Amino acid sequence: MSTFPAEAAPDNTILGFVGNGMLSAAVCGNIFASPNPGQVLRALELVNNPKGTVIIVKNYTGDILNFGLAREKFSALYPDQAFSIRFVVVADDVAVGRSQGAIVGRRGLAGTVLVYKIAAALAKKGGTLDEVEVLARCIASRVGTIGVGLGHCHVPGTQSEATLKVDEYEIGMGIHNEPGHRKSSPIPPLNTLVEEMVEMLTSTSDPERSFLDLKHDKEDCIVLMVNNLGGTSELELAALAGAAVLEVKRRGFVIDRILIGTFMTSLNMPGVSLTLLLLPRPNDDTQFSKADILRYLDEETDVLAWKMAIKLHPRENEGHVGGGTVDSSEQLKQMDHRILMKDDSFIRAVKAACKAIHDAEPEITSMDQIAGDGDCGLTLKTGADAVSKAISEGLISGRNLIEDVRVVAQVIEESMDGTSGALYSIFFSALAKALYEAASTSNVSAGRELAADTLKTALDRLYTYTRARPPSRTLIDPLDAFIRALNAGKAWKAAALLAGQAAESTKSLPAKVGRAAYVEQKNLNAVCDPGAWSVKTILEAACSVIPE
Repeated sequence: MSTFPAEAAPDNTILGFVGNGMLSAAVCGNIFASPNPGQVLRALELVNNPKGTVIIVKNYTGDILNFGLAREKFSALYPDQAFSIRFVVVADDVAVGRSQGAIVGRRGLAGTVLVYKIAAALAKKGGTLDEVEVLARCIASRVGTIGVGLGHCHVPGTQSEATLKVDEYEIGMGIHNEPGHRKSSPIPPLNTLVEEMVEMLTSTSDPERSFLDLKHDKEDCIVLMVNNLGGTSELELAALAGAAVLEVKRRGFVIDRILIGTFMTSLNMPGVSLTLLLLPRPNDDTQFSKADILRYLDEETDVLAWKMAIKLHPRENEGHVGGGTVDSSEQLKQMDHRILMKDDSFIRAVKAACKAIHDAEPEITSMDQIAGDGDCGLTLKTGADAVSKAISEGLISGRNLIEDVRVVAQVIEESMDGTSGALYSIFFSALAKALYEAASTSNVSAGRELAADTLKTALDRLYTYTRARPPSRTLIDPLDAFIRALNAGKAWKAAALLAGQAAESTKSLPAKVGRAAYVEQKNLNAVCDPGAWSVKTILEAACSVIPE
């Protein structure tokens, strides 16, 4: 049994779905045009499957007319095979309302790919012609798609013209460069945009739509497909997919599968589409169950376009919680040991350090644009602002040093990316563990002697994750100098002064580790290491408010 689609898609995307386990053939026309009946007829003759063929057509007038005419010509030429050709139309666009599409119906969009995949898997497993047709119609009746774009695509050989203003977006995009449902301005935040798209897909109160028979009783099970319309980056596609998953779950739907990739495009259109496939319930009057459909969807196929997509089974990962960077934060949180603080020095020191980093961001960024990739200042500012927010929200209270340091580590891990985030998070996680062990026999009070011991333990722990040792032109240089000074009995400000000198000395050091190691060394002359300068900034600000 064979399956093949009508195809008037602009860039012949559908060719990527031809192969073992999916389509037997695809017939492509010119850009935004249906193939002619002669092409389709020739494809039917080449396929020539004695068990029958299901033609899957997206609901566009040209496709239906030309594929329909080819089917009639085939039946006239081969009357004994006339009943072996079946015709399934997919119309999954929810942007086209019932009134607007009263005659022509809704357009066929990316949901058509789910019809291809699921029906073809049954055909490969030996399903009869009738079974494959019934399953294809079942999927087509349960799928909805909505597209959105920041512009239209550019047809090769034509003059490129802006179709939308810089602050406009268009919802209800098709795949043939036709206008969408409506234009709006300004472009909303991602979560708001996704909420609008999901509302159009799932509404059961809109008389113009409500195409899917959703119950909204937290038992609707779906497949979610996030499709790149051609010109969207992988980063943006992933961000939209994440927002879509959260929004769909917020509405109480159960996601059984998530598909993310480039399934059906409109050349280089900067846009995406969301597709929902509503899976049958146990009591639904359908020939195929939810388990059947998911099994066919999961069936392996060799075709390139499907293999390149991201396919997730979210239910298998529910309840999984990742571990901490070094030690389990929850485990430390539940421990009963406390280190009491005599005054608010710790809170004042953290606030001072956060403000100093926030204010020093331009200077640190300028250094990193020479010695690194330019993100050090912004990364540290993000972390500092997140710690400041944790203080204002009472998460860092100044009542228990162990708990406060643990929260600092957690906040940094969640807010700071890259090498800096990892190093700071490891250090503060290790410091929290060292403080806990120091208080394991009895409650102790914070002080410089305790700080010297536990900071050294945390630094030793950090050294197991980095090869940097002073002098290294890294943040290790001032950090090591500060901790050594405290362990030698120096006061807070004196130790910070030595840390500052170590940071200053990095301008004359060759880079041995980090991104600066790849920079031409003469370009680093007279420029301090931005990571070392950041530690200097933190220590000087913090120590300036701690009583000696």
